[in-house]
Amino acid sequence: MNKIFNNKRIPTNRGQAMMVAVVFFLAGSLVVLGGVASPVLKDIKTSRNLEKSKQSNYLSESGVEDVVYRIKNSMNYSDTESLTVNGISATTTNVVVASSREVTALGDKDNIIRTIKAIVSEGSVSESFDYVLQSGVGGMEVNDAATITGDIFSDSPIVGENTNTITGNAVSTGSGGLINNMTVTGNAYANTINNSSIGGDAYYQSISGTTVGGISYPGSPDIGAGTMPITDSDIDTLKAGAEAGGVISSPCPYVITSNTTIGPVKINCDLTILDVPTVTLEGDIWVVGDIVIEDSSTVKVASSLGEQSVTIIADNPADREDSSTVSIKNDATFEGSGTDGSYVVVISQNNDAESGGDDEAIEVKNSASGDLFVYASHGIVLVKNSATVKGLVGYEVEVKNSAQVDGNTNIINMPPLGGSGGEFSLDSWLEI
Repeated sequence: MNKIFNNKRIPTNRGQAMMVAVVFFLAGSLVVLGGVASPVLKDIKTSRNLEKSKQSNYLSESGVEDVVYRIKNSMNYSDTESLTVNGISATTTNVVVASSREVTALGDKDNIIRTIKAIVSEGSVSESFDYVLQSGVGGMEVNDAATITGDIFSDSPIVGENTNTITGNAVSTGSGGLINNMTVTGNAYANTINNSSIGGDAYYQSISGTTVGGISYPGSPDIGAGTMPITDSDIDTLKAGAEAGGVISSPCPYVITSNTTIGPVKINCDLTILDVPTVTLEGDIWVVGDIVIEDSSTVKVASSLGEQSVTIIADNPADREDSSTVSIKNDATFEGSGTDGSYVVVISQNNDAESGGDDEAIEVKNSASGDLFVYASHGIVLVKNSATVKGLVGYEVEVKNSAQVDGNTNIINMPPLGGSGGEFSLDSWLEI
C-alpha cells in the first residue's frame, strides 16, 4: 500500500517579534543602567579622590608639625625634609622671612596635592647697630694705617695717627668729646676737633689745625652719650636660647679640628677651633670660658638660616675678669649664610677693662676676615695685623696695623639676633 505524506512548509519567521522586543529591552536596560552607573562611578571616583586628598592633607600636616616641633625644641633640621608613609609623600621646605620662619609642606597621593603652611617666630633680640664702629667711655684709637668704612661713634675721644681715614661720619660725645688726627670724609661732631681733615660739615666748640670741606658750626652743643646696642639682658636671652639646644660638658676643653655642624648649644668649658675645619653654625653658641679660633678655620652660618645671624658668646659668669675672652687669628675666615645681612656675631662678656685692667676681651689679628661682627661692651676690642671685620663694638676699641673695619648698610639693617630657642610663637597655620 502506498502511503502518501502531505509535505507542509514549516514557517521560519515565527518569534522574530519576540527577539526584536528582547533586543530593544536589552538596549533600553543598558541605557538605563548606564544612566544609573555613571553618577555612581563618579561618586566612587570622588570618594576615592577625597580619601587620597585627606591622606595628602594628613601627611602635609605631619610634615609641618615635624619641622615646627624641631624648631621649637632646637633640634636639627634641613632646608628640605621628606616624609613617606604607605606610598604617600610629603616634602617640607622652610625659609626665613624677616624674623619669622615659613614652613611649607606639600603632600602628594597619586597627584592629589594638599599644601599646608605655618609661620613661626622664635625668641630674638632686637638691636640697633647704627654704626660700624662704636666705643664706650674706654676710648677709641685708630692708627698705623688702619681704615674705617662707615659711620663711627664714641663716648670718648677718637684719636688717630697719621690722619687715619674714616669713610663716613664721626661722633665723639660729651664735653670731653675729641676728634684728633683723623681724616673724616663725612660730617664730624665733637666738642673739640684738632689736626684733622673733615670732608663734610663740622660741629664743635673748639677747632684747630683742621680743614673743613663743608660748613663749620662753632658753638654746637655737645652730643649726648650713646647706649650699647645689645644689653646684658639681651645676651642672657641669647644664652638661654643656646642652652635650650643642649649642653656639652665633655670633653673639656672642647676642641674642634674637623668639619662640624653645631648649635644651638651651651659648652661648659673653653672652646678651641683650629687646623682647617669648616664649622657650620645652626644656632647660637654659649661658651662658659674662653674661645680660640685660629689657623685656616672657617666658621659659617648654616644656609638654612637665611638672613639670620648667629652669635658665639664667651661668658663665664664666675670669672669675667680673667676668663670669657676671645682670640681670633691666623687667617680664620667667617661666612654668613649666603644671604645679605647674615653674620657671625662674636660676643665677649669679659669686663677686665671696666675694672681698670688692660687685657683684651676680643682680639682679632693676622688676616682673620669675613662676615664677622665683634662685640664686647665691657671690655677691650683689638683688631690688628691686616685683620678685617664688618663691624665692632667695645667698651674700649683699638684698630691698628692696616686692620680694616669694612662696614656696610647691611650691618645697620641686620635682622634681630637669636632664634635658637627660648620664646616661641606660632603665628599662623593654614592650607594654601
